[in-house]
Amino acid sequence: MESRDDMVVKYFSLGLQQREIITMLESVHNIIISPRNLKRILKKNNSYGRRNFSNPNTVAAFIESQLSGSGQMHGYRWMHLKCIQHGLVVTQETVRELLKLLDPTGVDIRKRKRLRRRQYVSKGPNYVWHVDSYDKLKPYGICINGAIDGFSRNIMWLKAGRTSSDPKVIAGYYVRAVKSLGGCPQTVRSDMGTENGTMERIQTALKSFFEMKESQKPAFLYGRSTANQRIESWWCILRKQNVQYWINLFQTLKEEGLFNGTFVDKSLIQFCFMTLIQDELDQVVGEWNSHRIRSSRNSISPTGRPIIMFEAPYLYHCENCLVDIPAAVIENLEQECTFHTNQCDEDMKTLCEELILENNFSCSFSDPYEASQMYIKLKEKVYEIIED
Repeated sequence: MESRDDMVVKYFSLGLQQREIITMLESVHNIIISPRNLKRILKKNNSYGRRNFSNPNTVAAFIESQLSGSGQMHGYRWMHLKCIQHGLVVTQETVRELLKLLDPTGVDIRKRKRLRRRQYVSKGPNYVWHVDSYDKLKPYGICINGAIDGFSRNIMWLKAGRTSSDPKVIAGYYVRAVKSLGGCPQTVRSDMGTENGTMERIQTALKSFFEMKESQKPAFLYGRSTANQRIESWWCILRKQNVQYWINLFQTLKEEGLFNGTFVDKSLIQFCFMTLIQDELDQVVGEWNSHRIRSSRNSISPTGRPIIMFEAPYLYHCENCLVDIPAAVIENLEQECTFHTNQCDEDMKTLCEELILENNFSCSFSDPYEASQMYIKLKEKVYEIIED
């Protein structure tokens, strides 16, 4: 269990300001400390203030390392948050200037006009969860599914898996989120796909049995995927900040004749890249949930950090709409779900591991380049076996 000081340092490393750290400690952990005490804890852990700026060369080297991967999709605000969360002390202006020097083409590409969108209203966190699957990497065997809280825009889950069509897998993502919170939302909003059937049945049953006061809001809402505004707009952000990099990488493999869309090729992509992609998705979620959403001229939605809006809705004169669910009930629901422990088909995973040992391959999937090299080596060996 984390100590109070560890929690303070963790929230500081996420880029939260001191008043926001105090709010999170009180709202999430029932810990009340004064601003003076907080400053003392930060100072004791060498985290007091952000005035001792990091060496510009160190910052530039970090940004350059990020630009070699999916970090090339980030704007200066997102990159600044990434620097802060990696322990660097730097201003947004410095990051902006460094990006102009290190990635002038990317800066130019990101300059675009905004679209005007319809208004969105939500009563508080856990009032509506918006759930959807993102299929841009599905042709390569990587199926992404996610959920976002409509009020706070806090990401509830973002998972890369072997399938987004199995209702029990999607229900597993939902049940794990419910388990972590100890309750379910008032409503889940999703598209008409059959993959959402198990999640719908569970959500409907939970709300009908455990809701303390009658609500006019249905437990589950179906609609066109394009009309699921919150999650659809966030997919655009995910593509800009991360997924476009992977689309480009896999498209290059395809153009070079190294990917043909077969079961074998997709399984090899899953074996070599799934864990790396999930790690990046987890990082994107952490960065998004702790970043500051700016006010928009035509929007009536609250602004601030998603994690603060989700955990401390009283600051926005709203309330948490969570429907409390007994832990024993949630444990039983997990039996209705499927949780994949392997990143790819089990037989293919076993074969790949044997080939790595037999051929003494350096088994490293720490970055996209190494994962690509492993994919090419394994593909050659697997097809040799198939042809024999």
